[in-house]
Amino acid sequence: MQKLVIDGGKMLKGELKTQGAKNAVLPVLAAAALCDGKVRLSNCPSISDRYGAIRILTRLGARVTGGAGSELTVDCSGLAEFPEIDDNLMRTMRSSIIFMGAALGRRGRCTLCYPGGCDLGPRPIDMHISALKKMGAVINDEHGRIECYAPDGLSGCKISLSFPSVGATENIMLAAVTAKGETVISNPAREPEIGCLADFLRSCGAHIKGDGGGRIVIEGVEELSQPEGEVFSIIPDRVAAATYLSAVICAGGELMLTDCQPSHMEAVIPVFEAMGAYIRCFKSNIYIQSTGRPRSCDTIRTMVYPGFPTDAQAVIMSALTCSVGTTVFVENIFESRYRHAAALCRMGADIRAEGKVAVVTGVPELYGASCEAPDLRGGAAIVCAALGAQGRTEILRTEYIDRGYESIEKALSSLGADIYRV
Repeated sequence: MQKLVIDGGKMLKGELKTQGAKNAVLPVLAAAALCDGKVRLSNCPSISDRYGAIRILTRLGARVTGGAGSELTVDCSGLAEFPEIDDNLMRTMRSSIIFMGAALGRRGRCTLCYPGGCDLGPRPIDMHISALKKMGAVINDEHGRIECYAPDGLSGCKISLSFPSVGATENIMLAAVTAKGETVISNPAREPEIGCLADFLRSCGAHIKGDGGGRIVIEGVEELSQPEGEVFSIIPDRVAAATYLSAVICAGGELMLTDCQPSHMEAVIPVFEAMGAYIRCFKSNIYIQSTGRPRSCDTIRTMVYPGFPTDAQAVIMSALTCSVGTTVFVENIFESRYRHAAALCRMGADIRAEGKVAVVTGVPELYGASCEAPDLRGGAAIVCAALGAQGRTEILRTEYIDRGYESIEKALSSLGADIYRV
């Protein structure tokens, strides 16, 4: 079993390139299954979820080349006529469910099981199934297996989501781009990752309008293919960017974050400013400088985009554990999103969490401890806290962190952190 070892107290300084977005590359890889011929992608992060998606594509008959670099080539010309995804592959990550919409859109059928991923409380797929049924899919759900087929093909329709679910929006988009007629999604998710998926599909010939707004309109086409010689670039990871900015708040120092997209972080950047950090955005760069204890931030409420992102809640909390004052967090997206609080308290933090609310009262300093990463973002929060803590911290269950961060220890050590993997 691997672990991260961090000796805190080292200020950070330097420049760091933002990795490609985890939550964008996975739906784009699923979308590649809709395309005839080869698809070329760049800025793909080297994270374990990427390799999980590649294993699913390979199991479905695709050929994927590119190794550990940021470029990938996906050839789905040999996609299986009856796509079936192994239970073990489905359970490695939550986003595996979007292969349902892609397989239905390409082959009109698929068999899979319920997805896995981090334990963040109930995350039902009822909206996914209901929408696909409305488009003409027949879905049998028995004994944990989901069998889907569209005997007469998928047809466009009007779908109104009760909640702007990212996964449901992506699944509907993937199924609708090759369905007959027009599909209208009301109350869709508006995250930048939805826009990235729409941009990729449009680059392959899909007819999509309205992404980023309250209504997405999709006119189905017969087939998709990427123009020869074109390479589609994955957007920067806004949550990874928030994590490294939080690391600077925790450890102190300065950082130039390059190749990011500040406009995707408009709900997060003001929080760093409220903490007292000096932060400037220009073009595709963010500069941050922080010294001393940060200020508290009153109340932070997680919301759907463009509100404060739930994925950034844990790392922001770690930055506020040593603040002057008290901050209240209200988690409105997931039920079990404070599992990192226990590890932070073990390091000396003062956090009281119950239900949707967590109250963080700043303490003068944290101390190193032995911890386990409870999930992806919670693990990153512990890493950030450990950078500013006194003494040594050892973090187990690094496989959670590796799901979303590209060699986090190499990135931080390049900035002067004393961190290594055992």
